[in-house]
Amino acid sequence: MTYRNPAPTVDIIVELVDRPQRPIVLIERLNPPYGWAIPGGFVDYGEAAEAAAVREAREEIGLDVELVELFHVYSDPRRDQRQHTIAIVFLATATGDPKAGDDAKHLDIFEPWQFPKNLCFDHGQILRDYSYYRHYNIRPRVIASL
Repeated sequence: MTYRNPAPTVDIIVELVDRPQRPIVLIERLNPPYGWAIPGGFVDYGEAAEAAAVREAREEIGLDVELVELFHVYSDPRRDQRQHTIAIVFLATATGDPKAGDDAKHLDIFEPWQFPKNLCFDHGQILRDYSYYRHYNIRPRVIASL
C-alpha cells in the first residue's frame, strides 16, 4: 500500500529585539512561488521541528534565533499550491543584521503594521494571527475544517 502524507514544514516569525517596536524579518522568495514569506522550510527526515526552525533561520536570514514559543499549526491542504504541507509556526527572537541567503532573493525588516501585500502561501493569515496575538493577546482558534 502506498501512503501520501503531508510534508511537515516550519515557519519562524523572528522578532529583532535589539530594535524599537521589535520588527520582524521577511524574505522575498528566490524560487516559486514568488513573493514575500516568513522564513522557514521543510523539516528533514530525522530532524526535530525545533532544530529545523533554528537551521532554516540560519540558512535564510543568517541569524541565530532563540525559539520563544510554539505559536500555531496551519494545516489547510490548500496552504501551499505545490503540495500538502503542515506548517509548525514558531515565535523567535534574534539580534543583529539579517542577511539574505539560501532560498531568499532579498529580505527586509517590517513593522507589524507594514507587512507587504504580495505574501506567499497562507502567510497573510499567519501574520494577521500574529498581529492579533501581539496586540490583543488573542491566539488563533483551532477550527476543524471538515
